[in-house]
Amino acid sequence: MAKNKTVFVCNECGYESSKWLGKCPACNSWNSFFEQKVVETKSNLLDKSDNKKMNVPQTLNSYQAKETIRTSTGFGELDRVLGGGLVKGSLILLGGEPGIGKSTLILQICDKVQGEGKVLYVSGEESAEQIKLRADRLGINNEDILFLGETDIDIVNQAILSLTPKLVIIDSIQTMYSEELSAAAGSVSQVREITSQIMRVCKSRDITTIIIGHVTKDGTIAGPRVLEHMVDTVLYLEGERYFSYRILRGVKNRFGSTNEIGMFEMQEQGMTEILNPSDILISEREDNPAGSCIVSCMEGTRPVLVELQALTAQSVFGFPKRTANGVDFNRLALLIAVMEKKAKIMLGNQDVYLNVVGGLKISEPSVDLGMILVTASSYKNVPIPKDMVIIGEVGLTGEVRRINLIEKRLKEAEKMGFKSCIIPESNKKVLKDKFKLDIIGVRNVNEALKRIGI
Repeated sequence: MAKNKTVFVCNECGYESSKWLGKCPACNSWNSFFEQKVVETKSNLLDKSDNKKMNVPQTLNSYQAKETIRTSTGFGELDRVLGGGLVKGSLILLGGEPGIGKSTLILQICDKVQGEGKVLYVSGEESAEQIKLRADRLGINNEDILFLGETDIDIVNQAILSLTPKLVIIDSIQTMYSEELSAAAGSVSQVREITSQIMRVCKSRDITTIIIGHVTKDGTIAGPRVLEHMVDTVLYLEGERYFSYRILRGVKNRFGSTNEIGMFEMQEQGMTEILNPSDILISEREDNPAGSCIVSCMEGTRPVLVELQALTAQSVFGFPKRTANGVDFNRLALLIAVMEKKAKIMLGNQDVYLNVVGGLKISEPSVDLGMILVTASSYKNVPIPKDMVIIGEVGLTGEVRRINLIEKRLKEAEKMGFKSCIIPESNKKVLKDKFKLDIIGVRNVNEALKRIGI
Protein backbone atom coordinates (compact mmCIF):
# COMPACT_ATOMS: atom_id res chain seq x y z
CA MET A 1 0.00 0.00 0.00
CA ALA A 2 1.26 3.47 -0.90
CA LYS A 3 2.58 5.53 1.97
CA ASN A 4 1.21 9.08 2.26
CA LYS A 5 2.98 12.05 3.77
CA THR A 6 2.38 15.78 3.85
CA VAL A 7 4.92 18.48 2.98
CA PHE A 8 4.78 22.24 2.52
CA VAL A 9 5.98 23.45 -0.89
CA CYS A 10 6.94 26.96 -2.01
CA ASN A 11 4.80 27.96 -4.96
CA GLU A 12 7.58 30.15 -6.37
CA CYS A 13 10.68 27.94 -6.34
CA GLY A 14 9.48 24.47 -5.28
CA TYR A 15 11.36 24.40 -1.97
CA GLU A 16 9.96 21.69 0.34
CA SER A 17 9.64 21.88 4.12
CA SER A 18 8.17 19.60 6.76
CA LYS A 19 6.38 22.58 8.34
CA TRP A 20 4.79 25.82 7.18
CA LEU A 21 7.11 28.82 6.87
CA GLY A 22 6.17 32.44 6.43
CA LYS A 23 9.21 33.19 4.29
CA CYS A 24 10.87 30.79 1.86
CA PRO A 25 14.58 30.36 2.74
CA ALA A 26 15.43 29.60 -0.91
CA CYS A 27 13.79 32.46 -2.85
CA ASN A 28 12.79 34.81 0.03
CA SER A 29 9.12 34.86 -1.06
CA TRP A 30 6.51 35.60 1.61
CA ASN A 31 3.34 33.52 2.14
CA SER A 32 4.20 31.19 -0.73
CA PHE A 33 3.99 27.82 1.12
CA PHE A 34 1.00 25.53 0.70
CA GLU A 35 0.28 22.07 2.01
CA GLN A 36 0.56 19.14 -0.37
CA LYS A 37 0.14 15.40 -0.04
CA VAL A 38 2.94 13.31 -1.51
CA VAL A 39 2.41 9.69 -2.46
CA GLU A 40 5.48 7.45 -2.60
CA THR A 41 4.43 4.80 -5.09
CA LYS A 42 5.77 1.30 -5.40
CA SER A 43 7.66 2.20 -8.56
CA ASN A 44 9.48 4.96 -6.71
CA LEU A 45 10.51 2.52 -3.99
CA LEU A 46 11.90 0.12 -6.58
CA ASP A 47 14.02 2.91 -8.04
CA LYS A 48 16.11 2.86 -4.85
CA SER A 49 17.68 -0.44 -5.86
CA ASP A 50 21.44 -0.46 -6.23
CA ASN A 51 21.30 -2.59 -9.38
CA LYS A 52 21.93 0.23 -11.81
CA LYS A 53 24.07 0.40 -14.91
CA MET A 54 27.36 2.18 -14.34
CA ASN A 55 27.99 5.21 -16.57
CA VAL A 56 31.76 5.48 -17.05
CA PRO A 57 33.17 9.04 -17.35
CA GLN A 58 35.09 9.80 -20.54
CA THR A 59 37.27 12.66 -21.71
CA LEU A 60 35.49 15.61 -23.28
CA ASN A 61 37.64 15.39 -26.41
CA SER A 62 36.36 11.87 -27.08
CA TYR A 63 32.88 13.22 -27.83
CA GLN A 64 31.92 14.41 -31.31
CA ALA A 65 29.86 17.61 -31.39
CA LYS A 66 26.75 17.37 -33.55
CA GLU A 67 25.68 20.08 -35.95
CA THR A 68 22.68 22.06 -34.70
CA ILE A 69 19.71 21.44 -37.01
CA ARG A 70 17.28 24.35 -37.16
CA THR A 71 13.88 24.82 -38.76
CA SER A 72 12.60 28.26 -39.69
CA THR A 73 9.35 29.32 -38.00
CA GLY A 74 8.34 31.47 -40.95
CA PHE A 75 8.74 34.61 -38.82
CA GLY A 76 12.06 36.41 -39.20
CA GLU A 77 11.56 38.18 -35.86
CA LEU A 78 10.93 34.90 -34.03
CA ASP A 79 13.91 33.25 -35.73
CA ARG A 80 16.07 36.14 -34.50
CA VAL A 81 14.94 35.63 -30.90
CA LEU A 82 15.51 31.86 -31.13
CA GLY A 83 18.98 32.33 -32.61
CA GLY A 84 18.13 31.19 -36.14
CA GLY A 85 15.04 29.00 -35.83
CA LEU A 86 13.64 26.00 -33.95
CA VAL A 87 16.39 23.61 -32.86
CA LYS A 88 15.62 19.94 -33.37
CA GLY A 89 14.78 18.29 -30.03
CA SER A 90 14.69 21.57 -28.07
CA LEU A 91 12.19 22.38 -25.31
CA ILE A 92 10.80 25.95 -25.46
CA LEU A 93 8.72 27.68 -22.80
CA LEU A 94 6.47 30.56 -23.95
CA GLY A 95 4.86 32.75 -21.29
CA GLY A 96 2.53 35.73 -21.40
CA GLU A 97 -0.57 37.27 -19.91
CA PRO A 98 -4.02 35.93 -20.88
CA GLY A 99 -5.24 37.37 -24.17
CA ILE A 100 -1.81 38.64 -25.23
CA GLY A 101 -1.72 36.37 -28.33
CA LYS A 102 0.27 33.27 -27.32
CA SER A 103 -2.13 30.74 -28.86
CA THR A 104 -2.52 32.85 -32.00
CA LEU A 105 1.24 33.04 -32.53
CA ILE A 106 1.70 29.31 -31.88
CA LEU A 107 -1.07 28.35 -34.32
CA GLN A 108 0.55 30.50 -37.01
CA ILE A 109 3.88 28.76 -36.38
CA CYS A 110 2.16 25.38 -36.81
CA ASP A 111 0.94 26.52 -40.22
CA LYS A 112 4.22 28.04 -41.38
CA VAL A 113 6.22 24.82 -40.75
CA GLN A 114 3.98 23.05 -43.28
CA GLY A 115 5.89 20.44 -45.23
CA GLU A 116 8.39 19.75 -42.44
CA GLY A 117 6.27 16.97 -40.85
CA LYS A 118 3.33 16.38 -38.56
CA VAL A 119 2.44 18.88 -35.84
CA LEU A 120 0.65 17.72 -32.68
CA TYR A 121 -1.34 20.45 -30.93
CA VAL A 122 -2.30 19.37 -27.39
CA SER A 123 -4.80 21.65 -25.67
CA GLY A 124 -6.12 21.31 -22.15
CA GLU A 125 -7.94 24.64 -22.19
CA GLU A 126 -9.79 24.87 -25.51
CA SER A 127 -11.87 22.43 -27.54
CA ALA A 128 -11.22 21.43 -31.13
CA GLU A 129 -14.08 23.70 -32.27
CA GLN A 130 -12.48 26.73 -30.63
CA ILE A 131 -9.10 26.00 -32.21
CA LYS A 132 -10.78 25.49 -35.59
CA LEU A 133 -12.59 28.84 -35.33
CA ARG A 134 -9.27 30.58 -34.67
CA ALA A 135 -7.62 28.70 -37.55
CA ASP A 136 -10.39 29.76 -39.94
CA ARG A 137 -10.05 33.37 -38.82
CA LEU A 138 -6.31 33.22 -39.48
CA GLY A 139 -6.80 31.49 -42.83
CA ILE A 140 -5.00 28.30 -41.75
CA ASN A 141 -5.76 25.12 -43.70
CA ASN A 142 -3.01 22.60 -42.97
CA GLU A 143 -3.62 18.86 -43.04
CA ASP A 144 -0.39 18.24 -41.08
CA ILE A 145 -1.83 19.80 -37.87
CA LEU A 146 -3.23 17.14 -35.54
CA PHE A 147 -5.33 18.15 -32.52
CA LEU A 148 -5.55 16.36 -29.18
CA GLY A 149 -7.80 17.66 -26.42
CA GLU A 150 -6.32 15.99 -23.34
CA THR A 151 -4.99 16.82 -19.89
CA ASP A 152 -3.66 13.38 -18.86
CA ILE A 153 0.09 13.41 -19.51
CA ASP A 154 0.22 9.62 -19.93
CA ILE A 155 -2.19 9.76 -22.88
CA VAL A 156 -0.28 12.70 -24.34
CA ASN A 157 3.01 10.80 -24.12
CA GLN A 158 1.45 7.78 -25.83
CA ALA A 159 0.21 9.98 -28.67
CA ILE A 160 3.67 11.55 -29.07
CA LEU A 161 5.40 8.15 -29.17
CA SER A 162 2.92 6.70 -31.67
CA LEU A 163 2.87 9.69 -34.04
CA THR A 164 6.48 10.94 -33.67
CA PRO A 165 5.57 14.45 -34.91
CA LYS A 166 8.00 17.13 -35.98
CA LEU A 167 6.60 19.67 -33.53
CA VAL A 168 4.58 19.33 -30.32
CA ILE A 169 2.55 22.14 -28.72
CA ILE A 170 1.40 21.88 -25.08
CA ASP A 171 -1.26 24.51 -24.28
CA SER A 172 -0.88 24.91 -21.37
CA ILE A 173 1.48 23.17 -18.94
CA GLN A 174 -0.65 24.21 -15.92
CA THR A 175 -3.66 22.21 -17.18
CA MET A 176 -1.78 18.90 -17.50
CA TYR A 177 -1.73 16.34 -14.67
CA SER A 178 -0.23 12.96 -13.85
CA GLU A 179 -2.21 10.28 -12.00
CA GLU A 180 0.95 9.23 -10.15
CA LEU A 181 0.76 12.43 -8.10
CA SER A 182 -2.13 13.29 -5.80
CA ALA A 183 -1.62 17.05 -6.15
CA ALA A 184 -4.02 19.15 -8.23
CA ALA A 185 -3.21 20.18 -11.80
CA GLY A 186 -1.09 23.33 -11.91
CA SER A 187 0.60 22.71 -8.55
CA VAL A 188 4.37 22.85 -8.17
CA SER A 189 4.88 19.08 -8.10
CA GLN A 190 2.58 18.48 -11.08
CA VAL A 191 4.20 21.14 -13.26
CA ARG A 192 7.69 19.93 -12.38
CA GLU A 193 6.91 16.25 -13.00
CA ILE A 194 5.01 16.82 -16.25
CA THR A 195 7.74 19.02 -17.69
CA SER A 196 10.29 16.35 -16.79
CA GLN A 197 8.25 13.66 -18.56
CA ILE A 198 7.75 15.76 -21.68
CA MET A 199 11.46 16.55 -21.77
CA ARG A 200 12.44 12.87 -21.55
CA VAL A 201 9.99 11.76 -24.25
CA CYS A 202 10.68 14.53 -26.75
CA LYS A 203 14.45 14.66 -26.38
CA SER A 204 14.70 10.87 -26.79
CA ARG A 205 12.94 11.23 -30.18
CA ASP A 206 14.43 14.61 -31.19
CA ILE A 207 11.00 16.26 -31.24
CA THR A 208 10.84 20.04 -30.92
CA THR A 209 8.38 21.00 -28.18
CA ILE A 210 6.80 24.35 -27.30
CA ILE A 211 5.17 24.65 -23.86
CA ILE A 212 2.78 27.52 -23.15
CA GLY A 213 2.80 28.71 -19.54
CA HIS A 214 0.62 31.06 -17.55
CA VAL A 215 2.20 34.03 -15.79
CA THR A 216 1.65 35.46 -12.31
CA LYS A 217 0.60 39.03 -11.51
CA ASP A 218 4.31 39.91 -11.37
CA GLY A 219 4.73 38.81 -14.99
CA THR A 220 6.80 35.66 -14.31
CA ILE A 221 5.98 32.09 -15.29
CA ALA A 222 3.53 30.56 -12.80
CA GLY A 223 4.96 27.59 -10.96
CA PRO A 224 8.41 26.72 -9.66
CA ARG A 225 11.52 28.49 -10.91
CA VAL A 226 13.02 25.07 -11.64
CA LEU A 227 10.72 24.95 -14.68
CA GLU A 228 12.74 27.69 -16.38
CA HIS A 229 15.98 25.84 -15.60
CA MET A 230 14.73 22.60 -17.17
CA VAL A 231 13.84 24.01 -20.58
CA ASP A 232 16.27 25.13 -23.30
CA THR A 233 14.63 28.44 -24.17
CA VAL A 234 12.36 30.82 -22.27
CA LEU A 235 10.32 33.39 -24.22
CA TYR A 236 7.99 36.09 -22.91
CA LEU A 237 5.29 37.74 -25.02
CA GLU A 238 4.78 41.24 -23.63
CA GLY A 239 2.57 44.21 -24.38
CA GLU A 240 -0.71 45.81 -23.44
CA ARG A 241 -3.69 43.76 -24.57
CA TYR A 242 -5.54 46.96 -25.54
CA PHE A 243 -2.73 48.00 -27.91
CA SER A 244 -1.73 46.18 -31.08
CA TYR A 245 2.04 45.95 -30.57
CA ARG A 246 3.61 42.86 -28.98
CA ILE A 247 7.22 42.30 -27.91
CA LEU A 248 8.64 38.77 -27.85
CA ARG A 249 11.62 38.68 -25.51
CA GLY A 250 14.10 35.84 -25.05
CA VAL A 251 15.39 35.66 -21.47
CA LYS A 252 17.13 32.29 -21.78
CA ASN A 253 18.49 30.48 -24.82
CA ARG A 254 20.96 27.61 -24.83
CA PHE A 255 21.27 27.84 -28.61
CA GLY A 256 21.66 31.59 -29.10
CA SER A 257 22.04 34.98 -27.48
CA THR A 258 19.72 36.14 -24.71
CA ASN A 259 17.78 39.40 -24.36
CA GLU A 260 16.91 39.47 -28.07
CA ILE A 261 13.51 40.92 -28.91
CA GLY A 262 11.12 40.52 -31.81
CA MET A 263 8.27 42.95 -32.47
CA PHE A 264 4.85 41.94 -33.75
CA GLU A 265 1.55 43.65 -34.39
CA MET A 266 -1.73 41.93 -33.59
CA GLN A 267 -4.04 42.32 -36.56
CA GLU A 268 -7.27 40.68 -37.69
CA GLN A 269 -5.35 38.06 -39.67
CA GLY A 270 -3.07 37.27 -36.72
CA MET A 271 0.43 38.28 -35.71
CA THR A 272 2.46 40.18 -38.31
CA GLU A 273 6.13 40.89 -37.73
CA ILE A 274 7.58 44.41 -37.58
CA LEU A 275 10.89 44.42 -39.42
CA ASN A 276 11.99 47.91 -38.30
CA PRO A 277 11.03 48.49 -34.64
CA SER A 278 12.83 51.86 -34.50
CA ASP A 279 10.56 53.28 -37.20
CA ILE A 280 7.43 52.19 -35.31
CA LEU A 281 8.60 53.41 -31.88
CA ILE A 282 9.39 56.95 -33.07
CA SER A 283 6.85 57.33 -35.89
CA GLU A 284 4.16 59.19 -33.89
CA ARG A 285 6.44 61.82 -32.40
CA GLU A 286 5.27 65.41 -32.67
CA ASP A 287 7.26 68.08 -34.50
CA ASN A 288 9.52 69.36 -31.71
CA PRO A 289 7.92 69.23 -28.25
CA ALA A 290 9.70 70.04 -25.01
CA GLY A 291 10.21 66.99 -22.82
CA SER A 292 10.85 64.52 -25.65
CA CYS A 293 14.03 63.00 -27.05
CA ILE A 294 15.30 59.96 -28.93
CA VAL A 295 17.73 57.53 -27.26
CA SER A 296 19.40 54.33 -28.43
CA CYS A 297 19.33 51.05 -26.52
CA MET A 298 20.59 47.57 -27.37
CA GLU A 299 18.18 44.63 -27.32
CA GLY A 300 20.50 41.67 -27.69
CA THR A 301 22.44 42.34 -30.89
CA ARG A 302 19.95 44.85 -32.29
CA PRO A 303 20.13 48.64 -31.75
CA VAL A 304 16.67 50.15 -31.20
CA LEU A 305 15.79 53.84 -31.21
CA VAL A 306 13.02 54.76 -28.76
CA GLU A 307 11.38 57.95 -27.63
CA LEU A 308 11.68 59.15 -24.03
CA GLN A 309 9.10 61.56 -22.67
CA ALA A 310 9.32 63.54 -19.44
CA LEU A 311 6.90 65.83 -17.65
CA THR A 312 7.68 68.04 -14.66
CA ALA A 313 4.91 69.79 -12.75
CA GLN A 314 4.69 71.84 -9.58
CA SER A 315 4.16 69.49 -6.65
CA VAL A 316 0.94 70.08 -4.71
CA PHE A 317 1.93 68.03 -1.67
CA GLY A 318 5.00 68.24 0.53
CA PHE A 319 6.76 65.29 -1.06
CA PRO A 320 7.32 65.43 -4.83
CA LYS A 321 6.18 62.41 -6.83
CA ARG A 322 8.48 60.36 -9.06
CA THR A 323 7.00 58.01 -11.67
CA ALA A 324 9.03 55.88 -14.09
CA ASN A 325 7.37 53.79 -16.78
CA GLY A 326 9.73 51.55 -18.77
CA VAL A 327 12.90 52.45 -16.83
CA ASP A 328 14.12 51.68 -13.33
CA PHE A 329 12.55 53.95 -10.71
CA ASN A 330 15.69 53.94 -8.53
CA ARG A 331 17.78 54.95 -11.53
CA LEU A 332 15.51 57.94 -12.14
CA ALA A 333 15.82 59.04 -8.51
CA LEU A 334 19.61 58.74 -8.72
CA LEU A 335 19.82 60.84 -11.90
CA ILE A 336 17.57 63.54 -10.43
CA ALA A 337 20.02 63.77 -7.52
CA VAL A 338 22.90 64.17 -10.01
CA MET A 339 20.98 66.98 -11.78
CA GLU A 340 20.45 68.85 -8.53
CA LYS A 341 24.03 68.43 -7.28
CA LYS A 342 26.05 68.87 -10.48
CA ALA A 343 23.80 70.86 -12.84
CA LYS A 344 22.04 72.99 -10.19
CA ILE A 345 18.62 72.07 -11.60
CA MET A 346 16.54 71.93 -8.43
CA LEU A 347 13.59 69.56 -8.73
CA GLY A 348 12.74 69.29 -5.02
CA ASN A 349 9.35 70.94 -5.55
CA GLN A 350 8.60 69.26 -8.88
CA ASP A 351 6.72 66.04 -9.69
CA VAL A 352 8.70 64.13 -12.34
CA TYR A 353 7.09 61.66 -14.73
CA LEU A 354 9.19 59.65 -17.20
CA ASN A 355 7.82 57.33 -19.88
CA VAL A 356 9.28 55.07 -22.60
CA VAL A 357 6.97 55.25 -25.62
CA GLY A 358 5.78 51.95 -27.06
CA GLY A 359 5.75 49.87 -23.89
CA LEU A 360 9.42 48.90 -24.13
CA LYS A 361 11.33 48.23 -20.90
CA ILE A 362 14.93 49.51 -20.87
CA SER A 363 17.43 48.31 -18.31
CA GLU A 364 20.81 49.31 -19.76
CA PRO A 365 22.50 52.53 -18.57
CA SER A 366 23.08 53.99 -22.06
CA VAL A 367 19.84 56.00 -21.71
CA ASP A 368 21.01 57.85 -18.57
CA LEU A 369 22.03 60.99 -20.43
CA GLY A 370 18.75 60.98 -22.35
CA MET A 371 16.79 60.74 -19.09
CA ILE A 372 18.61 63.77 -17.67
CA LEU A 373 18.31 65.92 -20.80
CA VAL A 374 14.64 65.14 -21.41
CA THR A 375 13.78 65.96 -17.77
CA ALA A 376 15.69 69.24 -17.99
CA SER A 377 13.97 69.97 -21.31
CA SER A 378 10.54 69.66 -19.72
CA TYR A 379 11.54 71.68 -16.64
CA LYS A 380 13.06 74.55 -18.64
CA ASN A 381 10.50 74.20 -21.48
CA VAL A 382 13.34 74.04 -24.01
CA PRO A 383 12.82 71.51 -26.83
CA ILE A 384 15.58 69.11 -27.85
CA PRO A 385 16.30 69.11 -31.62
CA LYS A 386 14.07 66.58 -33.35
CA ASP A 387 16.89 65.16 -35.47
CA MET A 388 19.19 64.45 -32.48
CA VAL A 389 19.90 61.12 -30.75
CA ILE A 390 21.29 61.08 -27.20
CA ILE A 391 23.50 58.22 -25.94
CA GLY A 392 25.55 57.96 -22.75
CA GLU A 393 25.85 56.57 -19.25
CA VAL A 394 26.05 59.05 -16.37
CA GLY A 395 28.06 58.52 -13.19
CA LEU A 396 27.42 59.93 -9.72
CA THR A 397 29.92 62.73 -10.23
CA GLY A 398 28.11 63.89 -13.38
CA GLU A 399 30.61 62.43 -15.86
CA VAL A 400 29.36 60.87 -19.10
CA ARG A 401 30.88 57.42 -19.31
CA ARG A 402 31.77 55.26 -22.28
CA ILE A 403 29.25 52.71 -23.60
CA ASN A 404 29.62 49.63 -25.77
CA LEU A 405 28.62 48.97 -29.40
CA ILE A 406 28.57 52.69 -30.21
CA GLU A 407 29.12 52.17 -33.95
CA LYS A 408 26.06 49.93 -34.27
CA ARG A 409 23.95 52.56 -32.54
CA LEU A 410 25.26 55.34 -34.77
CA LYS A 411 24.60 53.31 -37.93
CA GLU A 412 20.99 52.77 -36.83
CA ALA A 413 20.57 56.50 -36.15
CA GLU A 414 22.07 57.36 -39.53
CA LYS A 415 19.79 54.84 -41.27
CA MET A 416 16.73 56.41 -39.64
CA GLY A 417 17.64 59.84 -40.98
CA PHE A 418 18.93 61.63 -37.87
CA LYS A 419 21.40 64.46 -38.32
CA SER A 420 23.26 64.73 -35.00
CA CYS A 421 24.10 62.62 -31.99
CA ILE A 422 25.42 63.37 -28.49
CA ILE A 423 27.76 60.62 -27.27
CA PRO A 424 30.49 60.30 -24.60
CA GLU A 425 33.77 61.98 -25.54
CA SER A 426 35.66 58.74 -24.80
CA ASN A 427 33.57 56.96 -27.44
CA LYS A 428 34.11 59.68 -30.03
CA LYS A 429 37.92 59.39 -29.74
CA VAL A 430 37.94 55.71 -30.74
CA LEU A 431 35.39 55.76 -33.59
CA LYS A 432 36.73 53.86 -36.61
CA ASP A 433 33.99 54.31 -39.21
CA LYS A 434 33.05 57.63 -40.74
CA PHE A 435 29.47 58.82 -40.31
CA LYS A 436 27.38 61.53 -41.94
CA LEU A 437 26.06 62.39 -38.50
CA ASP A 438 27.24 65.46 -36.63
CA ILE A 439 28.77 63.59 -33.68
CA ILE A 440 29.03 65.67 -30.51
CA GLY A 441 31.27 64.35 -27.73
CA VAL A 442 30.61 65.45 -24.14
CA ARG A 443 32.54 64.74 -20.94
CA ASN A 444 29.91 65.65 -18.34
CA VAL A 445 26.27 66.53 -17.86
CA ASN A 446 26.83 70.30 -17.98
CA GLU A 447 28.44 70.09 -21.42
CA ALA A 448 25.48 68.09 -22.70
CA LEU A 449 22.99 70.59 -21.28
CA LYS A 450 24.82 73.46 -23.01
CA ARG A 451 24.62 71.61 -26.32
CA ILE A 452 20.81 71.67 -26.22
CA GLY A 453 20.64 75.25 -24.95
CA ILE A 454 19.98 74.71 -21.24
